[in-house]
Amino acid sequence: MGAMDALISTGAHNATTAPFIGAGGLASLLPQVQTVEVLVAVSIFVAIHSLRQRRSLGLPSWPVVGMLPSLLLGVRGDMYEWITGVLKARGGTFTFCGPWFTNLHCVVTADPRNLEHLLKTKFGNFPKGPYFRDTVRDLLGDGIFGADDEVWRQQRKAASLEFHSAEFRALTASSLVELVHRRLLPVLAETEAAGAAVDLQDVLLRLTFDNVCMIAFGADPGCLQKGLPEIPFARAFEDATEATIVRFVTPTAVWRGMRALGVGHERVLRRSLAGVDEFAYDVIRKRREELAAAAATGHEEAAGGLRRADLLTIFTKMRGADGAPAYSDKFLRDICVNFILAGRDTSSVALAWFFWLLSKNRGVEAKILQEVEGIVAARGRCGEVEEELVFQPEEVKRMEYLHAALSEALRLYPSVPVDHKEVVEDEVFPDGTVLKKGTKVIYAMYSMGRMESIWGEDCREYRPERWLKDGRFMGESAYKFTAFNGGPRLCLGKDFAYYQMKFAAASILRRYRVDVVQGHPVAPKLALTLFMKHGLKVTLAKRDDKAKLRTTSASSGVPQVVVCSLQ
Repeated sequence: MGAMDALISTGAHNATTAPFIGAGGLASLLPQVQTVEVLVAVSIFVAIHSLRQRRSLGLPSWPVVGMLPSLLLGVRGDMYEWITGVLKARGGTFTFCGPWFTNLHCVVTADPRNLEHLLKTKFGNFPKGPYFRDTVRDLLGDGIFGADDEVWRQQRKAASLEFHSAEFRALTASSLVELVHRRLLPVLAETEAAGAAVDLQDVLLRLTFDNVCMIAFGADPGCLQKGLPEIPFARAFEDATEATIVRFVTPTAVWRGMRALGVGHERVLRRSLAGVDEFAYDVIRKRREELAAAAATGHEEAAGGLRRADLLTIFTKMRGADGAPAYSDKFLRDICVNFILAGRDTSSVALAWFFWLLSKNRGVEAKILQEVEGIVAARGRCGEVEEELVFQPEEVKRMEYLHAALSEALRLYPSVPVDHKEVVEDEVFPDGTVLKKGTKVIYAMYSMGRMESIWGEDCREYRPERWLKDGRFMGESAYKFTAFNGGPRLCLGKDFAYYQMKFAAASILRRYRVDVVQGHPVAPKLALTLFMKHGLKVTLAKRDDKAKLRTTSASSGVPQVVVCSLQ
């Protein structure tokens, strides 16, 4: 009985004290529960506050990370359309607040008034700036693309004189005829005969790369050959450009650390730059030897009996006050690499988008063919062999509708979709946006082509007629149509680019109908230039004489333009 009493007594005691032990446990948990509630409340408050800022700032701005989450979501889709949507909602200009301690803070604008202000009116207050220059220096060095002040002016003046010389114009025309008729058209003919699909963007890129290398270096890399071989210099240049682009979306401290360690995209950049430099310095060495030999014999012509008018030769010939060469090999390398970058992608990318737009707007294609056939008919020559028909410079100049169609393609798909400036001193844009010293300014050319306030309600339609008045091409303000920049930095190669595109486009269209492969995805790539992410896979169909005759005779019955809404 004693044991039983003890057991009952113990059980009673435990039953009595158990509630008090549970209460103590809950009491000890109370501070943790309160902490969680406070954190949840603060999180909800921060989220509501950040989301409310969308009204005043255009995007939610979160503590520490700023607007980075929105940017990351934009990058996952179509980055340029995302920027366009934000700019339209903000009336053409908005301030992007990047994460703390990063270089992603900037003002983004698509307002023509602001562009005229920064590109012309206050040009000196908006240089490329040290951030841009430091980011691209490994690839571009001190070349014109990233240079400012006296370094830029010196190169600009020398290049401008060269671009307007008769020798240079003759070089560009002859090299283009050689490339189009001896390389491009045979490659397309082989593709058409095989009934195969080809990446037209790649073919056009090879065309413009060979062309610009001839103009810059006076050297032919031979990218556009039958079989489309891979050229080490071209591959190295492509890889170096892509690795440099990655730096713009990577915090400066991070990519500099990666460069020091030689890892990631910085390792790719280092390796590819070695390939670029090997080609460039070899050409420069040979050119110096060539010119020295020509000078020793008293002949102005270069070795081989050819008088050179390429940029490398012109800059190599320049002398300082003491008679010594004006430029080092490093500087010559920078000059040529910059012009290759400027001329390699821009025309080829524009042509790729142009052919894609034509595949969706056959009425525009019909009008271009009518114009081209009219120019050919005006020659009055019978029995001319089709394969040998070469458009003359004055004929290319008369292709007004083709000029308008290319300009319309550039309006919607500018080769350089965005560009960058940096503010030297405190400034205020015409639209009232306040800019502090050191602010980065991004002007979005892609978005400008999709602004109803600039181009009207049909801004997303491909309509070349908007550029024509009484059948003649009429240009727009460089601050409304910014595909070739504006102000003192207006593209030196604008006239050549149009000539190159018109000559190539007319030569292709007169011989072939270009059809985009059904189901081929077309989307812009996030890069310095507006590449198609997946290329442009097309098939070719040879045009017969009957089709050309129908086009020529359709003076009043040309099909109406098929309008395509571009999303």
